[in-house]
Amino acid sequence: MNEISRYRSFQFLLLISSICLQFIPAISDDPSSTKKGKQSAAHHTSRGNTGAKVGIVLLGLVAVGLFSFFLFKLWQKKKREEQYARLLKLFEEDDELEVELGLRD
Repeated sequence: MNEISRYRSFQFLLLISSICLQFIPAISDDPSSTKKGKQSAAHHTSRGNTGAKVGIVLLGLVAVGLFSFFLFKLWQKKKREEQYARLLKLFEEDDELEVELGLRD
């Protein structure tokens, strides 16, 4: 995985995170919208709606966290494979060099 694709993956993760964070202000209820006569019934209903909204937002944040953890582990695995390939390339025998130096026929 090259630097550009890592950068794009990181940008995608930030985009998804920022979209999920857009919904956090939606959990607060506007107290001016309830009328004084129906305040107790509206308060009871809004409490249930707020709980559901908080649950949905928390579930979304957990999903984003798990997705980002998966992407991080995938990135680590790719990086480890690249480093291992470089190490093998460093220590592989180069037959052409040995022939040129006269070490081997």
